[in-house]
Amino acid sequence: MLFVGIAFMLYALQLSLSSEQGFNSVIAGIKSPLGMLITVGLLSALSFHLVAGIKHLFMDMGVGETIEGGAFASKLVFLASAILIFLSALWVFS
Repeated sequence: MLFVGIAFMLYALQLSLSSEQGFNSVIAGIKSPLGMLITVGLLSALSFHLVAGIKHLFMDMGVGETIEGGAFASKLVFLASAILIFLSALWVFS
């Protein structure tokens, strides 16, 4: 999902930088209901990827390597991701 989403966003960036008409069409596309859902989906995937990556950095430092620590860290990742996803949805739909 991230790979395809990044390709979509790079195309939107290229189109928005090409001309004023391209910029306006990208803005119109993002403000459409489907564009908002795609944006929230991409932000959701990026949020989860970010939080899980931070968890793995801590695990590389030796924090949470036990089974109990790993289970707690996984629950924390889901909670933090859910909060970030909720906040990003509020931001996109406001």
